[in-house]
Amino acid sequence: MNHSPFRVFIILFVAIAGILMAAPNFLPKNVQDALPDWLPKPGLVLGLDLQGGSHLLLEVDRKGIVDQRLSDVRRDARNVLANQNGIGNLITTDADRNAIFIELTDPTQKAQAETAIRGLQNTLSNALIGGVGVDEMAFGETPDGRLSITLTPDGITQRMSSLVAQSMEVIRSRIDEIGTTEPTIQRQGDTRVMVQVPGFGDSTRLKNLISQTARLTFHMVYPGLSADQAEVQGLPAGTMILPSQDGGRELLYEDVALGGESLVDAQPSYDQQRGIPVVSFKFDTRGAISFGEITSKAVGQRFAIVLDNQVITAPVIQQPITGGQGQISGTFTTATANDLAVLLRAGALPASLNVIEERTVDASLGADSIQAGFTAGLVAAVLVLAFMVIAYGIWGVFANVSLILNIILIFAALSTLGATLTLPGIAGIVLTIGMAVDANVLIYERMREEQRAGKTPIQAINAGFSRAWGTIIDSHLTQLVAAVVLYFMGSGPIQGFAVTLGLGIITSLFTSYTVTSYQVGLWFKLRRPKTLKIQHFRFIPDGTTIPFMKISKYVIAFSIIMTGVSIGSAVFKGFNLGIDFVGGTAIEIQHVGGPADVGRVRELTSDLGLGEIQVQGFGTPQDVLVRVQAQEGGQSADQIAVAKVTEVLAAENYEVRRTEAVSGTVSGELAWTGTIAVIIALACILIYIWFRFEWQFAMAAVTTTSHDLIMTIGLFSLTGLEFNLSSIAAVLTLVGLSLNETVVVSDRIRENLTKYRKMPLPELIDLSINQTIVRTSLTQFTLLLALIPLVLFGGESLRSFVIAMTFGSIVGMYSSVIVNGPILINFGLKQKTDEQLAAEDAEKKRNADGAAV
Repeated sequence: MNHSPFRVFIILFVAIAGILMAAPNFLPKNVQDALPDWLPKPGLVLGLDLQGGSHLLLEVDRKGIVDQRLSDVRRDARNVLANQNGIGNLITTDADRNAIFIELTDPTQKAQAETAIRGLQNTLSNALIGGVGVDEMAFGETPDGRLSITLTPDGITQRMSSLVAQSMEVIRSRIDEIGTTEPTIQRQGDTRVMVQVPGFGDSTRLKNLISQTARLTFHMVYPGLSADQAEVQGLPAGTMILPSQDGGRELLYEDVALGGESLVDAQPSYDQQRGIPVVSFKFDTRGAISFGEITSKAVGQRFAIVLDNQVITAPVIQQPITGGQGQISGTFTTATANDLAVLLRAGALPASLNVIEERTVDASLGADSIQAGFTAGLVAAVLVLAFMVIAYGIWGVFANVSLILNIILIFAALSTLGATLTLPGIAGIVLTIGMAVDANVLIYERMREEQRAGKTPIQAINAGFSRAWGTIIDSHLTQLVAAVVLYFMGSGPIQGFAVTLGLGIITSLFTSYTVTSYQVGLWFKLRRPKTLKIQHFRFIPDGTTIPFMKISKYVIAFSIIMTGVSIGSAVFKGFNLGIDFVGGTAIEIQHVGGPADVGRVRELTSDLGLGEIQVQGFGTPQDVLVRVQAQEGGQSADQIAVAKVTEVLAAENYEVRRTEAVSGTVSGELAWTGTIAVIIALACILIYIWFRFEWQFAMAAVTTTSHDLIMTIGLFSLTGLEFNLSSIAAVLTLVGLSLNETVVVSDRIRENLTKYRKMPLPELIDLSINQTIVRTSLTQFTLLLALIPLVLFGGESLRSFVIAMTFGSIVGMYSSVIVNGPILINFGLKQKTDEQLAAEDAEKKRNADGAAV
């Protein structure tokens, strides 16, 4: 137990550094600002569920991009053929094949036409492949002699990638214009952008500001022919029909006379003569010259101002406008005029963005979540700390010091990484509190065994730490695998849970072993005890000889029946799936001034024509959860549904505290991702245990873990608990916890296989289970002590997670203690023969002799 000065320095350095990095996050803002510059600044960011705000997941409209690009290519091809080369042509578009086809009036001009259109080729740079350009178009000829221009898949992908990057910059500029706190704007995959704006609760306005393309163009109105007449007679070449803001339609020239990229300023203002809000704009020098030239040539003609393919206004040019300034008038309110000015100043989005996921949390609900999380964490910590002292006395104090430092290090790591702390993240920390003492319990119980075997106190201490270390590594790594899979396969708050759980697992390896061993070594030097009085309280007495294997047939039969019931319920009854998996909208409302009337809410919402609506109590008597099925018409229809529900309930003094809207596309992806995550976690753990143990242990571990997962998933089906993303997090965490229990027992069985070579296998398994059952009962109880506060104070949003964790952990204890042993025997685990043991001893002797030489 001697610790080198360097090791002591590392422990003290990590502890002090952790305190310095974690402490500023818990200080008031004025104290944080007064801290010296050399101290680290708070880096921990509260998630939207803790401080309120809006979350949007946007997806670039691939079809819209391709259609727009085909339109541009068609216009350019017509221009280069007819206007520049005098080649008559008829161009058709095939959107299904991403191509346009050109039929020449004079086939003898085919060679000239091919040369002309090949000049349209656009090479897009691609940094991912060393800056090599990607051809956007492929040129060809159809069997009937038509020329073709096809957009290539690589070209479309590269253009979308570029447009997503440009869109992120425009989104950031728009959000900066409205003066919010620092937003989070991240790319997700090739076509999606995630936007989180803390403290901004008006999700409707945020969606309008972000998702509106705001592409401003100026077009000349086609003279002498209305849109209706043109539709009957046939559109003149180079024209198009667009809807207008007043409900009519206009026939415009396709060619853009002037683009909005020439704008340098846009401000909301007021037209004094007409008494209406307008948007005043100003062009740059080049734009002002072009605007002056256009209006000078077109006096007396109508000039349309088009925003996102809708005509806002189309006034008659009375005189040349040479000052480079103008105004846009329409059906604006003061607020919409201000938002349009923001959009124009920030610039147009290069592509349309569709909102496919939306989550909004009111600031008051965020404050309630902080209080709930703090209370749950504090109560859990107090319960676990108190129990460890009751169970182990001074040894419990050593474990508690390590546990407190472990929590500090988690917050220090989160702060250093600039991570976002969510309510599920707090749940991860609380869960870590319950799991972190497991390593100390393993070490202490091993010390007690070694002392009972006749070893001196110092020998028992050394053996306790050294022999428990392998088991600690195995159990922690299996949990870490689940956390890593959860992080990479999850999203949003679930990733926050995975981060805190993963960090807690890593820091507990340091604190439970290194820090605890240092404390024990220091205590031993000071006290020099003759015996180690480690445990003061236990649920199960030492030296039990419970014959678990004698009841194995009944246990296996019971497990098979319950597994069958769970599978049958899942297949025939199904699940109460949350909107994460089926799409739709969830709206959490709170009645102001008294308990909510669920029946009245159901009555008010049933007549809105929104399809199936579920209304249920949620949390406190004042809270109600309204779930609306996914609407036909996509996200815009879902937004209209939210507005209808909000409007009808506002009249009854209900306030919206949280909204979540998930499209069918995202919900399908989440369901598939969750399934894959569980499979990957099981596969990774199977490989690891196969590497560390014999194959029978690996197969038995995966079988018992699958048993636990099926039982837990069956709980959701049988009870009707909502199955959502938090449930997937619980299931993946249970993979780690279940294997943790199984690995501890399996490790002891493997050790005893070497120690008791002649003992019958069923007796050996019984012995191993009885040797570890004290540890299993204690760690299970500390985990429940951590989970109980989450049940009482964690809030309704964690309800499914906590119930699943509680049930699953109990089932995991049952399977590791009773089910695992019979499965090992059924998979063919056997005692090694005398010949095998002799061969192993000879191999060890040869290795030892070789090392000595």
